Amino acid sequence: ACLLPFMALVGAVATNSLGPDPAEHLMHVTGEWVMRFLVLVLLATPLARSGWPRLARYRRMLGLYAWFYATLHLLVFAQVYIGWSGEQLVEELAERPYVLVGFLAWLILVPLGITSAHAIRKKMGRHWRQLHRLTYAVAVLGWLHLLWLSRSDLGEAAIYGIAFAILLLYRVMIDFGKKSRTGTVAS
Repeated sequence: ACLLPFMALVGAVATNSLGPDPAEHLMHVTGEWVMRFLVLVLLATPLARSGWPRLARYRRMLGLYAWFYATLHLLVFAQVYIGWSGEQLVEELAERPYVLVGFLAWLILVPLGITSAHAIRKKMGRHWRQLHRLTYAVAVLGWLHLLWLSRSDLGEAAIYGIAFAILLLYRVMIDFGKKSRTGTVAS
């Protein structure tokens, strides 16, 4: 099911039905799916704790799909907007803050994706959980990326901002509750 948006994009590319600005459409759709998967990843724990554990079983897979769609998003940007030029990339990162925060979010996703393999997770032990808390940083950076791109229509950015704020607040409350019970922050 997580590949259906990708398959739809492949079909639209094959039939040349991406609309008047194909690059913009590809950037928008891949970016949208990154945000949706991030919401699902962050929503997994609260749902599991409230009696609906199904999503938690797929949290790692959903995180990998967030990385997959973020990588597609970056590849479209590299192909269409900077033409695989390192110089152009450095210029874009320096001049456009939304490119910088989006790129930083992707860079954080790389070690999260690499360490999602079961064997690596097992070797990392409790450090794996600590590293994967960076998912919240990815969500904030992704939201900033979207917000700066939104220009005059802030509706979508506001919805994701509210969702991420609620999910981050939930995490902080859980950690605070564990800290007050044990005297340390849980990992």
